[in-house]
Amino acid sequence: MTNVLVVGGAGYIGSAVTAHLVKAGHAVTVFDDLSHGHRAAVSTSIELAVGDVGDAAALDAVFGRRSFQVVMHFAGLIEAGESMKAPERYFRTNSAGALSLLEAMLRHGVGRLVFSSTAALFGDPERTPVTEDGRMRPTNAYGASKLLIEQMLPWMNTAHGLRFACLRYFNAAGARDPDNGEDHRPETHLIPLVLKVASGQRENVSVFGGDYPTPDGSCVRDYVHVDDLARAHLLAMDALGERQMLHYNLGNGEGFSVRQVIQAAREVTGHPIPCLEAARRAGDPATLVASSASIRAELGWRPEVPELKDIIASAWEWHRCHPHGYDGAARR
Repeated sequence: MTNVLVVGGAGYIGSAVTAHLVKAGHAVTVFDDLSHGHRAAVSTSIELAVGDVGDAAALDAVFGRRSFQVVMHFAGLIEAGESMKAPERYFRTNSAGALSLLEAMLRHGVGRLVFSSTAALFGDPERTPVTEDGRMRPTNAYGASKLLIEQMLPWMNTAHGLRFACLRYFNAAGARDPDNGEDHRPETHLIPLVLKVASGQRENVSVFGGDYPTPDGSCVRDYVHVDDLARAHLLAMDALGERQMLHYNLGNGEGFSVRQVIQAAREVTGHPIPCLEAARRAGDPATLVASSASIRAELGWRPEVPELKDIIASAWEWHRCHPHGYDGAARR
């Protein structure tokens, strides 16, 4: 059994990883400011400490509760489009917040970190699928804020022996089960927006840009089920028992355009899902598809839900059970 602090554990991916950790027999504490996470996403059997990752006193208080061996860090802002309008928020919350957490880990002698990173590090990649050694040139402040964190970590290893894993998600999607799904406020991710149309909460979904150099002119992305991401975190945590530094891209290795996602959702839901053509958004690369060959070879990770329709179907079940997200739901 490992004592694990999950920072941002009331969010979409953090809560899924928390559930997998508990199922595997680990002792888990969640630290979250609940600005974007949901209290109801965390089981009542799990200790939940409410606080801001930039608050050193709040971090010291939670680290003082238990002798943690591992921290998993999910807290932060995630909207690429918003980051182009308010980059200062992203560098303060994501980059400076991570530094605050690292300093707290050093003060309390915690030696392993699993960090929630992003494919946005790579910007508009030179080649696809994207490998871990691809050139990192973010096209938005969100990706740049995460890159700064990745650049800090090797220095922390050199100076303090901190072991770390950077897991670079491509597009997390789907729902862990009918009671645990994706609920962002406001929602900007494609699959939940499409499903809000199917459930009658929106009239249509926008396709941002129809002139990209892709087969149908819309952006292409690699979608990976949230449960598959969660399993990768546990594998990385265990691997840090022997390894000093890990960097892995996490995706299915297959890209789907915005239009293909909308069509798949139409087939899953039986709803026509009208779409509107809109201008490109600043900072959106044309294609982001992962090569996950490294984590497959080194840790034996494989996506268990690789099919786009199955990913969408799991999300659709969550939306039908929770048409207004976690609103009104109690901690289980």
